[in-house]
Amino acid sequence: MNTNKRIFTAALTGAIHTPSMSPYLPVTPQQIIDDAVRSCEAGAAVVHIHVRNPETGLPSADQNVYREIAEAVRKRCDVVMCFTTGGKLGEPVENRVRVASNLKPEMTSLNAGSLNFALFHIKDQVKEFKYDWEEAYLDLTEDFIFPNTFKTMRQYLEIIYANGAKPEFEIYDVGMINNLAFLLQKGIAKRAIYLQFVMGILGGIPATLEHLVYLVETARKQIGEFEFSVCAAGRTQIPMCTGSLLMGGHARVGLEDSLYVEKGVLAKSSADQVAKIIRIARELGIEPATPDEARRILGLKGLNGVNF
Repeated sequence: MNTNKRIFTAALTGAIHTPSMSPYLPVTPQQIIDDAVRSCEAGAAVVHIHVRNPETGLPSADQNVYREIAEAVRKRCDVVMCFTTGGKLGEPVENRVRVASNLKPEMTSLNAGSLNFALFHIKDQVKEFKYDWEEAYLDLTEDFIFPNTFKTMRQYLEIIYANGAKPEFEIYDVGMINNLAFLLQKGIAKRAIYLQFVMGILGGIPATLEHLVYLVETARKQIGEFEFSVCAAGRTQIPMCTGSLLMGGHARVGLEDSLYVEKGVLAKSSADQVAKIIRIARELGIEPATPDEARRILGLKGLNGVNF
């Protein structure tokens, strides 16, 4: 790998923020498509895709919407599309992995363990809810476990690999590195490994540089060789992504992780955050990898192997 080239990912909408939190959060297929293309034009080699009900903005796992977005984005740019297997909070586990077999994408997320994924505390930031579902959706997370068991991880990996996709392992806390090491030992997970350290979620590891160093060093001891990226919630997004770049890692930004581009200023697109972290990277002598360079770094099959 050319050490001055890094992969920048834009996580476009996610399943955390609700429409009342920002008028710029993309919810319709066309909004998500446009944000993906803008993010690619700003320098993102990868976009991470969740989908939502276009009428209400409620996160969903609608396979028709996934396909609509995938086909439209492919026509407009060559960005790598990484599809979630997290889905919305509370989505039945069998629904979450269907995108891997339906679209046969280059990459999907794979959450490497269960956690108390809590969002209930962020509703205090909302003065008035636009849709009836939003407050209840956030409230339920006070008593919610995001389930990713050893059985479902095994089943998901079997489906992901069978469809030629690469798993991006989402690591929310240090114990999930141990989970992945076990999956590797048993031959369930395969090399080469790509980790996404997800930091700052209530229920997961706090977003500090000390914790990032600990995660990377623990992974080196337990896993050996790997590529890694960092994303972080809210105001820690840019500082933690910068820390990742300084440590030789890649970076993920986007409206899934933070609605702001700087203190008190809402990002109008994930592309705003992509442009910002790339400006910082270039000050450090780091250049953004193109989509095809990202494919080589991560060992992806390329767009000729997808089903969209």
